[in-house]
Amino acid sequence: MNTPSHISALLQPTASKPTGRKVWSIDLETVWIPFFLATNTTKATAIPSDALGAPMRLAYDKDGEVKFTKSGRPSMKVATEVAAQVKTVRENFVANLQSFTGKVRTQEKDAFKTEVEAAQKAAEPIAQKMDDDLTMAYLRLQEKAECEAQAQAATEAPIEAETEKEPVAA
Repeated sequence: MNTPSHISALLQPTASKPTGRKVWSIDLETVWIPFFLATNTTKATAIPSDALGAPMRLAYDKDGEVKFTKSGRPSMKVATEVAAQVKTVRENFVANLQSFTGKVRTQEKDAFKTEVEAAQKAAEPIAQKMDDDLTMAYLRLQEKAECEAQAQAATEAPIEAETEKEPVAA
């Protein structure tokens, strides 16, 4: 089975570019808005022009007051229509990935099984090292806690000894 060109294109590295606000980890200004302008142009979508022209909106509380972040800046959100269309694209993207995987698993059973087994075998030393590292980290944490407890007990013991007084004989 040949890999479809749209799947191959997804796997090619691209140059990093400065980015702004992200929606689904994809830049809103340089990717989503031009894409949705193109899909509106071809009548594939009908996102309102105001949502594409001003995709960032102030966020409001339930009582209608402008929301602010903890740092005091106004909270912003993506226009509902744009966010909804991004969600649709994301859901369709996931469905396409799953569909492609299903086709490969069906049409290339043995090769897919070989890939899975190779990945699992390659993961074994990594998983073992992580397990060993975690075991050692937990032991060090336990030793540190025991040392701190002993140190605290040692500093408290002299104070208790000083406050104990001998009974007075009558």
